[in-house]
Amino acid sequence: MPMNAEYRGPIDLPEVIPVFPLPGALLLPRGQMPLNIFEPRYLAMIDDAFRDGHRLIGMIQPEGVHEAPRGKPVLYKIGCVGRITQLAESGDGRYIIELTGVSRFRIEEELKANTDYRQAKVTYAPFADDFVPRKGEEDVDREGLLRALTDFMQANDMKADWDDIEQAPTEALVNGLSMMSPYGPPEKQALLEAPDLKTRADLLVAITEIELAKKNIEGEPQLQ
Repeated sequence: MPMNAEYRGPIDLPEVIPVFPLPGALLLPRGQMPLNIFEPRYLAMIDDAFRDGHRLIGMIQPEGVHEAPRGKPVLYKIGCVGRITQLAESGDGRYIIELTGVSRFRIEEELKANTDYRQAKVTYAPFADDFVPRKGEEDVDREGLLRALTDFMQANDMKADWDDIEQAPTEALVNGLSMMSPYGPPEKQALLEAPDLKTRADLLVAITEIELAKKNIEGEPQLQ
């Protein structure tokens, strides 16, 4: 999705951002994530994001069941910052928003903020390639990815618009499938942290093949 703001590198992004912990949520550069915002602290976060002019939210996963000293879930160190590119008011106090991914980030320090939502000082420097659209597409085994997708959809009796899939740029295909994949938080985090597009595509295929193998084993008749 086109954005009014242009981000050409890490220097174009603020070093302090609000972070939104959400298990299983995977945002990647140039991907779109719809969100239904209803908790008061996150409604305030959206208002503040518009007030400061950046309109940026850092999506990140809680690491698990562990809690930080202040009773908050421990966060993974790597997330992805997105710009609010759509916002609608529901009429019942909710915001319906869409985030467009800009760049991954690494948390350097969580701040003791005076807001109900969490804020962190982050760096984008390790992910400078995120600012280059479609980088590494030529290295991706697109056919292998599509084969894995076909097998997965057939095994789960799912349908897809193959015309749209075949016409999608490889980056959009890899990142879109990663974001929509039904896998758990650890797998989603691994896809997020993949160093390049090829690695992410290969990892997505590998996870899918493992899940298909599990499904086949579960479906086999048991020996008596």
